[in-house]
Amino acid sequence: MEDVAQNSESTLFEPQKKDGDAAKINTLINRAMRLLSQRDHGETELRRKLLIPPMPFVKPQNKKNSWSSRKKAEQNAFVDEEVVRAKPQPRPVPEEIAEEHVQAVIDYCYQHHWLDDAKFASRYISGRSNKGYGAQRIRSELLQKGVDKEIITVALENTEVDWCVLARDLAVRKFGENLPTDWKEKSKVLRYLLYRGFFQEEIQSIYRDFDD
Repeated sequence: MEDVAQNSESTLFEPQKKDGDAAKINTLINRAMRLLSQRDHGETELRRKLLIPPMPFVKPQNKKNSWSSRKKAEQNAFVDEEVVRAKPQPRPVPEEIAEEHVQAVIDYCYQHHWLDDAKFASRYISGRSNKGYGAQRIRSELLQKGVDKEIITVALENTEVDWCVLARDLAVRKFGENLPTDWKEKSKVLRYLLYRGFFQEEIQSIYRDFDD
C-alpha cells in the first residue's frame, strides 16, 4: 500500500475546517491510512477497527515527587501519622466514534482505490497458502474478516495454488519423503493436514496421485 503511505497527509475536507465533523473524519482518514499502509484490510475489518475509539493519553504521575511529599510529611512532627495520599485521576472515557464518520472514511478509501475486497481476498489466499494453510482454513479466516462468500469463492476458483501439491509438500516436510502407510501413523498425517485446512480429498490424493 505504498500509495496510501505516500498520501498520509491527505484530508477529506478543506484544511481550514478544523472543527466538528470535518476534523473528526480527517483524523479517522489518517488512522485508516496508517492501518492500510501496515497491511491489506477488507472493508469489514477496517470498519471494525475504525469504530474502536483510541484511549485518551494520560500523563503519568511523577512518582518521585509524590514520594518526596510523603517523606516530608512524615518528618513533620505536627502532621498526623496517617498521610493523606492523593487519589489518582480517573481515566478519561474515550469519545464514541460515529458510524456515519466511519462510513465517510470507507467511501473515501473506495474512491482512492485503497479498498477492494476481491483483491484483498486474492492476496490473502496467496499469503496464507505460502505459509502452508489449505483452502478450507483460509475460507474460514476470510469469512471471519467479513469478506463476502461469493468473493471468497471466486478468489479460490481463480487462484493458481495447487492444493494437492501443497498438501503433499507440507506432509513431506513434516513426516519425511516416505510418508507412513500404516493406519496409526497415517492418521497423524490426516489430522495434521486437516488442522492446516486441507480437504479430505486433497489429503487422500497425496497417497493416491503421488506414487513413485
